[in-house]
Amino acid sequence: MPLCLAVRQDPSMPLQFVYSKEDFVKGVRRSSGNSLGMASPPTKFDRTIQAGWTDRMNRGLFRYHLGDLQTRILPGLCGYVAQLNVQRGIERRKPQEILSIQQEFSAKQFNFNKINPEEIICEMVKDTEGVNEKGQLHQQCRMVVLVNVSPLEFGHCLFVPDPSRCFPQVLTRFAIQAGIESVLLSADAGFRVGFNSLGAFASVNHLHLHGYYLDHELKVESMAVKPLIPAEGFYCLLDFPGGFLFYTESEWVEKVARAICKVTDFLVECNIAHNLFLTRGCPPCDHMQKEEDRCSRKGVRIVLWPRVSCFGAKEESAFNVALCELAGHLPFKNKKDYELTTEKDVIDIIQRYLLPDAQFHTLEQQLISHLMDL
Repeated sequence: MPLCLAVRQDPSMPLQFVYSKEDFVKGVRRSSGNSLGMASPPTKFDRTIQAGWTDRMNRGLFRYHLGDLQTRILPGLCGYVAQLNVQRGIERRKPQEILSIQQEFSAKQFNFNKINPEEIICEMVKDTEGVNEKGQLHQQCRMVVLVNVSPLEFGHCLFVPDPSRCFPQVLTRFAIQAGIESVLLSADAGFRVGFNSLGAFASVNHLHLHGYYLDHELKVESMAVKPLIPAEGFYCLLDFPGGFLFYTESEWVEKVARAICKVTDFLVECNIAHNLFLTRGCPPCDHMQKEEDRCSRKGVRIVLWPRVSCFGAKEESAFNVALCELAGHLPFKNKKDYELTTEKDVIDIIQRYLLPDAQFHTLEQQLISHLMDL
């Protein structure tokens, strides 16, 4: 677990984290072995998140203390990273009742305008001067970063776009772009960002993304893909669990974020639940890569899984199938399942939440046509 200094601040005056594209880290690589490690010193972004998170943990603002989690790699080709996190299963806030992927925001339900202000780590503001690639004036957008008081892993935080605007849990282009940029701002190949839609185990209907550090390699970082529309950075995963992949390096973030938003908007219109996982990854390839290329983490892989919707469904006893689990990170709720679950068990559980093959392939063709038409 990274060491960092505690930071105190006036809760009425959130720390502003101002960044520009010049702060993006381009030379990240995965070290040999399963543990990732940091190839270069922590960036200002890493220091802000880690110090702010540790400070709130030390001050008792979390529902439980999170130490080093018991971790094992499940035997098998998938390399699943299993972790025992009993307290999250017991102590986390009860999820809201979700009835629709397009459910409207409700001020009566819990939302991020009701949190303790001391949970806020910072406000991220992108310093954008001049005009964008379409000649439009840039506007500053506000992203509030707060601790997740029921953490999955070290540094687990929430990215909430302008909470006062009360967006429902439906991705926007700004949220997607800020998520990608957050990964690029970190020098740690283990920093991940993710999103659960309504019906895909989102527990709060107020737009937010998750971010956290996981110091283990995941298969999705280098999984082979087939090209669908390479000019839009759009690919399809060639291995389990089946999903779509976008890839971008720092120069193409806005373009790829627009394409992703077109796809997620389409899924919402079709009432298809989905999970998104953003991680440093190697460039897309449809065959086995050289070790040098496979270790490259200069870009970001954005994996999108359309899936079976869950509304009021009974939760799995071992783990819920959401953004982490689809990516290969398994936070277990109890010791028995943590110790006894096999790779085959995991695959069987995840398979129940994936779209049937015929529906997935039909959707693939629809998305290709949708992106080509726009």
